[in-house]
Amino acid sequence: MSGKIFYRERHKLVDGSKQPRYILVAISGVDLKVYGQHLRMCELKQLAEGVGAELVSLGRGPKHEEEMK
Repeated sequence: MSGKIFYRERHKLVDGSKQPRYILVAISGVDLKVYGQHLRMCELKQLAEGVGAELVSLGRGPKHEEEMK
């Protein structure tokens, strides 16, 4: 694989909605211009396959103390 495409799941997602579920965060080592920010998984897989890149899912970090109150 020549590069990496980093994505994460959207935070404000309503169950049952037909909106794209993932947000594109960064692209490394691939000459690629992306005009949409919110994408479906099938779209991400097609992009990665088309340019020979690896998809990397970014996990959520620990909550801040302020958010826990």
